[in-house]
Amino acid sequence: MNVLLHMCCANCAIYPVRMLRESRHTVVGYFFNHNIHPYQEYRRRLQAVEEYAAASDLKVIYKDEYLLEDFLAQVASEPANRCTYCYQSRLRQAAEYAAISGYDAFTTSLLYSRYQNHELIQKMGEELGQHYGIEFFYEDYRTGWQEGIKASKAMGLYRQQYCGCIYSEKDRYHPRGNN
Repeated sequence: MNVLLHMCCANCAIYPVRMLRESRHTVVGYFFNHNIHPYQEYRRRLQAVEEYAAASDLKVIYKDEYLLEDFLAQVASEPANRCTYCYQSRLRQAAEYAAISGYDAFTTSLLYSRYQNHELIQKMGEELGQHYGIEFFYEDYRTGWQEGIKASKAMGLYRQQYCGCIYSEKDRYHPRGNN
């Protein structure tokens, strides 16, 4: 199959790209991550994807849009539900692009992370696939967690310390119990 892989970051894409290629699929990356904050973090992650793509001969489509205000407008009233919007908005962009560009399927590197809600991602991916008339390719890539970490370190890629949004940054760095 010709698969479009939404890439949340370079590190999370390493294992899925390897597994898709080993299964003889053609893989093209798709970078759209309007949730990442602050802007310097967004640029670091984008640069890491560019470095990884060059090193692994991976074609990547870049939807290089820093839409912080749009993202915050959607999640600010209910930050606890931010992941739902975050998954859906990024998967929607990938599904739509894959469908209009003639891919056989789409998937996401979010499925590599132990910290993401796989059931919700799978459900949304399948619903969006039906809506756009394209297959959502689900695979649980968490089995390659350590392998991906080792490979990203060996490549010297920038390794982020939080999911991406301002709220996950707070969860990572702000002491618990303090407002």
